[in-house]
This record gives sequence, structure tokens and C-alpha cells, in this order.
Amino acid sequence: MIALDGKSVRGARDADGKMPHLVAEFDHDAGVVLGQLAVAARSNEIPCVRDLLACFDLTAVVATIDAMHTQTDTATAITAAGGTYVLTVKGNTPTLHRKLKALPWKDVPAHTVTDTGHGRRATRTIKVTAVPDWVDFPGAAQVAQVRRTVTTKGRKTVEVVYLITSAEATDAPPATLAAWVQGHWGIENRLHWVRDVTLGEDASQVRTGQAPRIMATLRSTVISMLRLAGWDNIAQALRHHARHPERALTCLLTC
Repeated sequence: MIALDGKSVRGARDADGKMPHLVAEFDHDAGVVLGQLAVAARSNEIPCVRDLLACFDLTAVVATIDAMHTQTDTATAITAAGGTYVLTVKGNTPTLHRKLKALPWKDVPAHTVTDTGHGRRATRTIKVTAVPDWVDFPGAAQVAQVRRTVTTKGRKTVEVVYLITSAEATDAPPATLAAWVQGHWGIENRLHWVRDVTLGEDASQVRTGQAPRIMATLRSTVISMLRLAGWDNIAQALRHHARHPERALTCLLTC
């Protein structure tokens, strides 16, 4: 399974004063970056994601992507290459969002999972049904409603989003689809957050030319290599290798 998402290098600026923006393809399970492309000047993330997808064999691959990329061309590109998409539907696709919101979700059985930890309680409820004939989206097989209720220090927040996927019910029952959706956020928590907080990307003094993109690629490479070496805590891994520099070279040569 792969997740795709973009991230700006906030401490850097190009000649036009814009932040470099990079799109990464991230392996849900291994926690490694499979590929990364810079968004072209005067462009946006949408064609860049399709270009990045085209670099890989998508046969039997499930791709999770956020709402910006809920585009018919992106869905077609994934299915035509033998892959499966899981796309979030929000207000940027208003007609599709309106149709999904209007479905009789109260009549659909729910699958619910609750997690507690770090002072918060999170309940995720997913309802999945076959895509109605009147929802016109290429390759779509199922649609879903996901409700996230998070309680932190007595304060409750509720978010409801909708999904559309080309996965058939036999391959993606509610529990599986819920796991795929939750796994998508690994690209934020295990990659973008680590680059920013652990590796200090946004505070970097490397700000001009191609250097910010190169450094972002090197940070992603370091994270990926440490994960392949069995490390889950990247900060701990960096401290370990700082105390034993020769092990860093061993990791580089063996991963």
C-alpha cells in the first residue's frame, strides 16, 4: 500500500519567493519513501501526483490519496495501471460530495474502533456500501462514510468525511478499508512530522536554489534507511548513530 501527499519546505524560497513543494510516495507498512518529485513552477500537486504514480508498477497496489486528488483523471490513471484507489471526497468535489452525503447512511451497518492513549480517546466509525449507479466516477466500486470522534481533556471534536474506492467488497470489507484509511496518515506522522520536528526541515538555513529539495530528499532517504534497519523511533536512531558513527556507515552500506 502506498500513500501520496505533498509538503512544502517552509523555510526555503525560490526565485519567485515561493516555497519549494515536494510530493512523496510512501509505503504504509515499511514506512519508507519510494519516490519524491518537486512540483513544477506555475503548477500544482495534481499533475505531479500523476507523474509520480507513472514512475511505478501499480499492479495490485492500493493508493491512498487525500481530497485534492479526487480527480477522474487520477482515478483512471491508477486503475488503468492495475492499481486500486482510495480517495477522500470533500467540498472541492461538491457534486460528488453532495451525492455521497445524501445517501441513507443510517441504514448502513457500522464498524467502530476506539483507541486511547496520550490523554485522548479516538473513535472511528466507518460505514461502507456499494457505489450507487447514479454516482459517476471511473472504476468506483464502494463508497464510505468515516466519522472520527476525538475527546481530549473533556473536549470533543467530530469530523465526517466520505470515501470512494475502486476496491471491491470482497477485497476491502469495512475493517480493511478503515485500516487503509488510518494507514494513510502515516505519511504525515511518520514522514512529514519527522522531517520537520526530528530533522528540523522548516528551520533549516539551506533556503535557496535546488539545495532545499536535495536536502529534503536526503532527509527522506535517512528516514527510510533507518526504518529498513528496524528503527521505529527516528530520534532515538539518530542519537544511537551519533554515538557510534561507524554504525551509520554500516547502515548505509547494508540497507
